[in-house]
Amino acid sequence: MHATRSREQLREHFEVERELAARLRASTRAERTALYGVLYQELFERVPHHPRLTRRDTPEASRRSVAVRMRLLEHVLTPETRFLEFAPGDCRLAYEVAKRVRTVVAADISDQRAQDDTAPANFDLVVYDGYSLDLEPNSVDVAFSYQFLEHLHPEDVDAHMEMAARLLRPGGVYVFDTPHRYSGPHDVSRFFGDTLECFHFQEWTFREMRILLERHGFARCTALRRGTALESRWANAAHEGVERAVGMLPRRLRKAVSDRLFQSVSMVATRGDHP
Repeated sequence: MHATRSREQLREHFEVERELAARLRASTRAERTALYGVLYQELFERVPHHPRLTRRDTPEASRRSVAVRMRLLEHVLTPETRFLEFAPGDCRLAYEVAKRVRTVVAADISDQRAQDDTAPANFDLVVYDGYSLDLEPNSVDVAFSYQFLEHLHPEDVDAHMEMAARLLRPGGVYVFDTPHRYSGPHDVSRFFGDTLECFHFQEWTFREMRILLERHGFARCTALRRGTALESRWANAAHEGVERAVGMLPRRLRKAVSDRLFQSVSMVATRGDHP
């Protein structure tokens, strides 16, 4: 069982989400501009015990969650930073970042903030279709996403990286955290097999993500371990070497080791001169 949910509830969640994910996988890009929000809403209506609906975060839990994400960002934020967050959710992190930077833009497919929220003066929420974000090229110093990339349709990953590279100034960075493939699946699929069948469409290794980023004009890709960047190229090469060795293990042993070493792919990707 998972937390307070029974095996039957997990099975119900899995079956519903698998059905909806199959619809999303088979959709065209034009259809997905509307489907993302619609299918998630349907999921919550059909699975009333979904953790997103039943979890009640205390103020202390919310502070801890923000602190975890701030650890990934603190080393790249300055008072002059122009910050962009993809899929900010309740915007608690974006509000905290706003205390430390010049401007914050939060981009999401819907406004998920509490109705009584008061946003900082240097904060702007942009609701968009997931594809076309109306911001000036080279206008962002730091872009950020947390547990977001795995939800992108496989055909949309390249478009997202192209957009991030276009919006970042040369030398700007994209900081992100996404589940690691070796310790996955990380969605509800994990309770019923080893294949991603639900709303996590893709999970990566550090090496796979570095290759993807380099293809989109990111000149340097640095791994983050416990919020600390591996600054040297040798350290990053050694880190990938360990990952490659773990990847050669039998599946069950690989997953057991990865549960300790590779829960997520956390990186800082620096945009080169040409996106």
